[in-house]
Amino acid sequence: MAGNVAASMHDEESVYSISGSRVQPFSTPTERPEQLCELEEQRKKQSNPTTLGDLLGLNELFSLKVWRASLAELVGTAVLVFALDTIVISSYETKTDAPNLVMSILISITIAILLLATNPVSGGHINPLITFAAALVGIISFSRAAIYILAQCAGATLGALALKAVVNSAIEETFSLGGCTLTVVAPGPNRPIVVGIGTAQGLWLEVLCSFVFLWASVWMAFDHRQAQALGRVLVLSIVGVVVGLLVFISATVTGAKGYAGAGMNPARCLGAALVRGGHLWNGHWVFWVGPTIACVAFYLYTKLIPRQHFHAVGYKHDFFNIVKSLSLK
Repeated sequence: MAGNVAASMHDEESVYSISGSRVQPFSTPTERPEQLCELEEQRKKQSNPTTLGDLLGLNELFSLKVWRASLAELVGTAVLVFALDTIVISSYETKTDAPNLVMSILISITIAILLLATNPVSGGHINPLITFAAALVGIISFSRAAIYILAQCAGATLGALALKAVVNSAIEETFSLGGCTLTVVAPGPNRPIVVGIGTAQGLWLEVLCSFVFLWASVWMAFDHRQAQALGRVLVLSIVGVVVGLLVFISATVTGAKGYAGAGMNPARCLGAALVRGGHLWNGHWVFWVGPTIACVAFYLYTKLIPRQHFHAVGYKHDFFNIVKSLSLK
């Protein structure tokens, strides 16, 4: 399996050059341990960049390879939104005894497949949560992250539009187009009532679930030692399983109708909100602020643990290094 991983990760769009080194959006290098040590030493010896553009990787804004790689993020996120929102709707529409369990299993399988499809081209993010965390840690530049997140939001909107085109208006209204909701308006004994969870509870669930997602699964993809030892298929399958488990837990622990579980993907939530609108905008900020806080917490965690326990190879400037370089000018 390791040999297959090494061969597949040399696709043109999955790598880019900065200061003569080749890096990948997800930390899955093919070099031997001694070669990785040499690369790390070379980066340490490189002089600090003198411009903000070097720190942020602004040259990538004009890189055709980066924009071509972002196409995989756009298509992957579009398929993700269409598939996941369809799964959410069908899981509850089929009237099964355990819709949350069925939904979580199908989500796990879908995410693993899509990550495997997009990983060789763009690194397989299809989620602003992963992309922003990768930029903070220093695996990709903030410029590449901005391009990816733009592509992901555009793809999520296209996916929601595709779903709207194939479902009838009754299902669209009943299930909010499979979007991210904290509350919904449901029929009551005398008049319509609002059911769901509060904003504070939703924010805490987003923060906790997003952090656990990064810590328990994406960590393996960022750390080149684990990624190389386990292999791409196993690592990305674990990512899918963790997402499914977190969706199941967050949707079940609240026991509240109108709440379909933690979003953990701001682009997916945005796509449905732009297309469907209405109450999907109520508390929509939670699905952005929660994952952002989780990314910052995850980044701080990687900085606080002993350095020998986290080895990420990629873009040479993480957030603290950028701030430090700017403060020295």
